[in-house]
Amino acid sequence: MTTISILLADDHTLLAESLELFLEADGGFAVERAETLDAALAKIAEFGHFDVVLLDLDMPGMAGLRGLEKALLANAGGRVVLFSGQARQDAALRAIEMGAAGYIPKTLSPKSMATAVRFVAAGETYFPSNLSRTKRPDADAEVQLSQREFQVLRGLCEGQTNKDIAQDLQLTEVTVKMYVRAVCTKLKANNRTQAAIIALSSGMI
Repeated sequence: MTTISILLADDHTLLAESLELFLEADGGFAVERAETLDAALAKIAEFGHFDVVLLDLDMPGMAGLRGLEKALLANAGGRVVLFSGQARQDAALRAIEMGAAGYIPKTLSPKSMATAVRFVAAGETYFPSNLSRTKRPDADAEVQLSQREFQVLRGLCEGQTNKDIAQDLQLTEVTVKMYVRAVCTKLKANNRTQAAIIALSSGMI
């Protein structure tokens, strides 16, 4: 398993410690922490670029998005994501325009955060569905999934392949592909990764 290096730059000690413990226990993550922008930049200088930097927008030294710009320059070769407890759409959109790999709310469950970090490390941009950049007309409508579709969606959110899901649910891979297509259609997702992001960020899973 490839280890994802993370710099958790956040001055909320209890949250940062709890998330660090969860990620390291979950496996596949190596976590460093910093509580100010200067400390975060020093960590990057010491260790080289991190795969993912989770950057608290309100951390000491940030001065808003000016701090993000410094982090993006310092962590060139890796990815930087806004990590905030407040859903500020304008700031999140501007951050992506500047080169950030998205916005991860602190309100996500630890498991969902781990999945979001994996998506970002894999090259995806994470953006909560309730702050959709291209909001779907029926984005707030309740999506009706069958029990089997929901089981398949849960597998997608856990990063399972079609083969893995088929084995777990005792289905054929062809049948799983059919369910994946159905789930993507109902969630108005372009692919399985986007379907998983929509599900996690909207609280479906």
